[in-house]
Amino acid sequence: MKIHADALLFDNDGTLVSSLESVRRCWTRWAHEYGVTAEQFGRIQLHGRTAVDIAADLLPADVVPEAVARIERLEVEDVPNGGVRLLPGTREFLDSLPADRWAVVTSATRRLAEVRLEAVGIRPKTLVAAEDVTRGKPDPEPYLLAARALGVEPSRCVVFEDAPAGLGAGRAAGMTTVALATTHGAHELDADLVVKDLSALSALVEGGSVEVRTRG
Repeated sequence: MKIHADALLFDNDGTLVSSLESVRRCWTRWAHEYGVTAEQFGRIQLHGRTAVDIAADLLPADVVPEAVARIERLEVEDVPNGGVRLLPGTREFLDSLPADRWAVVTSATRRLAEVRLEAVGIRPKTLVAAEDVTRGKPDPEPYLLAARALGVEPSRCVVFEDAPAGLGAGRAAGMTTVALATTHGAHELDADLVVKDLSALSALVEGGSVEVRTRG
C-alpha cells in the first residue's frame, strides 16, 4: 500500500517511543498519593489523553491543578530511570524525512515530551503539546494545529497513532490515519492502515511530497 502526503504527524508515546514502564510506575504512585483506588483507576482510559483530563475524571476540580503538576514532576524525574526507549523503526523512518515535513503531536506536556524525546535523541522541529491546545485528543484540535504550523492542508496530512483517542482525532481532522499495534490489538484500531510499528513502513521523499509505503 502507498500513501501520498505533504506532512506526517506522529503521536509520541506508543508511536515513536515506549514509556509504558515509566507510566505505570508514576501513575501507580500518583494514584496512591491521591487516594485513587485500583478499581477507580481501572475504569479510566489513560492512553492518548492529557493528564488534565485524566485527573479531572478522578479528583475534585480544586485538586486537579496540583495533581497534574505532581504527575508531570514524577514522570519527568523518572525518565533517567530507563523507562523510555525507541520503538522499532522509529530512527530509520524519521531520519528519512526532511525536518519541515513532520511534527510530533502529543497529549503530554511540553516539558515531559521534550525530556522523553531528548532521552532517545529525537529533536522535532515542530512539537504540539498539551498546553498548546484547549481540547486534547480525541478532539481534532492538536492535529489541526500541527497542520497549520507546517503550512499543510489537513487532507494532505497522515497521522501515526497507537491509541483509539488519537486515531479519532486524526479522522476528525480529515487526515489519513495509520495505526501502530504497539499498545492495542490491531482489532481495536480503526484506521486507513494498521501495521505493527514503524519498521513495517518506509518513506520516499519527492519534492515537497512524501510517499509512505508498506515493506514487503
